[in-house]
Amino acid sequence: MREAATERSSGYHYPNKMGRIILLAMEEVMGRNGVNAVLNLARLQHRVNNYPPNNFDLQFSFEEIGAIQRALDEMYGPRGGRGLALRAGRACFKYGIKEFGPVLGIADLAFRLLPLGMKLKVGFEVFAETFNKFTDQVVRLDEDEEHFFWIIERCPVCWGRHTSYPACFLAVGILQESLYWVSGGKNFYVEEVSCIAQGDETCTILIDKQPLD
Repeated sequence: MREAATERSSGYHYPNKMGRIILLAMEEVMGRNGVNAVLNLARLQHRVNNYPPNNFDLQFSFEEIGAIQRALDEMYGPRGGRGLALRAGRACFKYGIKEFGPVLGIADLAFRLLPLGMKLKVGFEVFAETFNKFTDQVVRLDEDEEHFFWIIERCPVCWGRHTSYPACFLAVGILQESLYWVSGGKNFYVEEVSCIAQGDETCTILIDKQPLD
């Protein structure tokens, strides 16, 4: 059964550069033919062998991002789609840090020398500011004694989707890899605990403050 989609235009976009990173990351995980198959299923034939240019023009729509994630689930099933989206998210961060790292300042020696807890907090703040500044995505941060909360109030990853499960695995993968990078190779527990696609007000991703290893 095909997942219901919302067809209305949002008017919200990522910059072309970020859309290109998403497709290149997917290509690393599943090959060019796999990406083309997903794009065809998502009815995004205009993107087949025609990735967005490497610029900051806001032209990669939230509808496209949501449709790509929906097509992954339809093609591989929710479990397979989840695994591919997580891996693509991790690859997104690796591509993204090359593009945005010099702009963000989180590759500076002063940042690298901060204690881990402070490094995570500053890293999340810079990361959220990047999305809020360069995209139409809206992110805010919260925390308690044991967790950080990455709260997406306007989410492209599940845009137009209606699911019975949290569906923003691409975002979870990006955060997993960002934590691995910022901490110098440590893994953290990361879980999406609410999702707009399943009727919640926000897409909220919980991150433990202490690493698993």
